Amino acid sequence: MYVGSVVIDCNDFPAMYAFWTAALRYVPRDPPEDGWAVLRDPDGDHVNVSLQLVPEPRIGKNRLHLDLYTADPAGELARLLELGAVRFPRTPEAGDDFVTLQDPEGNLFDVIDKSGG
Repeated sequence: MYVGSVVIDCNDFPAMYAFWTAALRYVPRDPPEDGWAVLRDPDGDHVNVSLQLVPEPRIGKNRLHLDLYTADPAGELARLLELGAVRFPRTPEAGDDFVTLQDPEGNLFDVIDKSGG
């Protein structure tokens, strides 16, 4: 058994689809249909991320979040903020190697510094 896809529930499917395809640089496995899409890594190396339109809003902090690894954290943070992510208000602790952001619907995710420096 393995994780084939992580599903993100959303209320504004077009906005979330645009954000996550650009943020991850993923491509749709198939054309989006009826508020559902599976986004895949074009190289096929990483887990899929799916988007699912749901009627109910998210309440409170999400209980699962994505950790996005990058060797260029400053560049990726700038790019993600330009795409519509927002910094999550938290006080960094000494030694933190990540920054927490929110997607356009407020779902949290972390950008992890894997630069080794």
